[in-house]
Parts: sequence; structure tokens; C-alpha cells
Amino acid sequence: MHRGNDVDPRSEIRDFLTTRRARISPDQAGLPAYGTEHRRVPGLRREEVAMLAGVSVDYYTRLERGNARGVSDQVLDALARALHLDEAETAHLFDLVRATNAAASAASARSAASAGHRPSGQRVRPGMQRLLDTMAMAPAYVRNGRMDVLASNSLGRALFAPLFDSPVRHTNIARFMFLDPAAQDFYDGWDRHAADTVALLRAEAGRNPYDKALSDLIGELSTRSEIFRVRWADHNVRFHRSGIKHLHHPVVGELMLSYESMELTADAGLRLNAYSAELGSASQDALNVLASWSATTTTAVQES
Repeated sequence: MHRGNDVDPRSEIRDFLTTRRARISPDQAGLPAYGTEHRRVPGLRREEVAMLAGVSVDYYTRLERGNARGVSDQVLDALARALHLDEAETAHLFDLVRATNAAASAASARSAASAGHRPSGQRVRPGMQRLLDTMAMAPAYVRNGRMDVLASNSLGRALFAPLFDSPVRHTNIARFMFLDPAAQDFYDGWDRHAADTVALLRAEAGRNPYDKALSDLIGELSTRSEIFRVRWADHNVRFHRSGIKHLHHPVVGELMLSYESMELTADAGLRLNAYSAELGSASQDALNVLASWSATTTTAVQES
């Protein structure tokens, strides 16, 4: 939930746990199905989650209301098992609890705000840019948790030309995804990409609830995009490590690319995304054409 300039960790815990237990049926949890037809809400009841996690109903109720003071890692692990949380969801639960406990006192909240706030003027180190530039045949860029693209190589800029050329302010994947109609033409399976983008922002908000730039972005997208607003309320989270992107490029057409997303250990909060095509494939041929087109365009600009 977006409130003012911050994401409220207590409300986030409540909404996250509520939505997670709503999706688990008693049958999925291994509980007797007796009486399920009389349930007022879908999924598990609080007392059932408490029983599965091995805690009292009062304890779980306090936690679901955002009071995470003193909750142990063992209890969180038990809740993750009871609610069938995946790796990303479990990490998100731990992040929310840490953020809630940090906000328990004004001093801790101020400290968390200072530590969690990442200035909007993040820069990529020259050495990182040189590394990007040496990846001549692999489109690549560096982004932060807010989905701002901070640097790219020339092939990355050529591949994601609709993003870099978008009239939407700043080079931000989330703004492009939800505020520029061109994104629906560029991404094959736009709905899935849109859901993934929201899930990545939701996970980032759990890690950095006091990041003003992130909160402002969430508020902007919630105001301007009904699709984003609806998906944000789902409280889904995910990791973004590897996979396949199917793109419709305006110059070279269809591309099916594998991607790897790697955390930059020397630059907190930044990730390197790099793309490749299967050797000998039509997508590899398209990448070669795109590289040639990009080089020609760059040379023409330099000579003009």
C-alpha cells in the first residue's frame, strides 16, 4: 500500500500475509475440507495458519496486523512453509519484518530511511561501463531496483531502442511498460512482462520501503495506470535471474533471447542484464544485423 512518500511496512505485512493465505485451500494445506462451504473468505483461516506454523492464534493475528516485534527467523520459516511461499516470497516476508521492526522506533526509522534511500543520481562506475562496451555481441545494460536503466552498451541501446527513445521521462523500464503504448508492441506476452515488472518493484519496496524515489514511482504508476494499480494490489513478488525474452524489434523483427540478470556485488542495488541468442538461430542472425545497423548509425552520428 502506498501512503505518502513511504511504503508502510506494517500494512505491507498485513496485506502480504492476507493475500498469501487466501490462495491456499485447506486441501492444499493437508487439512480436512469439512466446513469449507461455509467460509466467508477464500483460503485458510488465521487459526489454520497458526496451527500449521506451530504458533498461537493470538501470536499470528498480531503478526498479520503488522506487529512483528520479536518474531524469530524460525517462526518466519514455519510461516513460509505453512503458506507455501517460494524463495522470493520468503525473502520478501523477511524483508517486511525487518523493515517493520526498524520502524518500531523513530530513531530506527530514521536510520532505516537513511540506509534504505538510494539517491536518484546513481552512477555506473567507468570500469563497469568499459566492461559493457567490451560485450560487443551481447546486448547489456545496468539497472537499479527502481528499474532505472543507468548504462548500456551500444547493442543494448539498439536492442531496447523503444525504451531509450520513449517519450516517457527517464529511461525506466516500469514507466515504459505501463505508460508507453509502444511497450505492448515491443514485448511479446506483454501481460506476463507487466506482471513480472510489478513483482520486481514489489520486492524492491520490501527491501527499501523508505526509498522516496521508489515510493514516488509507485505512486505515479498507481495514479496513471489502472493495470499497474490492480497488479500492485496482488502483492506478488519474484526474483529476476534468468529466462527468455521474446521481443518485436522495429528494425529486425522477431527476437527470442536468453537473459541473465546478475547482482553487481561492488555496487549495492545494481544489476547487470545481458542477452544472447542461440548460435545459428534466426535470432542470432537478427542480432548480427542489429549490431551492424547500430555500428552504422553510431558512425553516421559521429561524422555528422
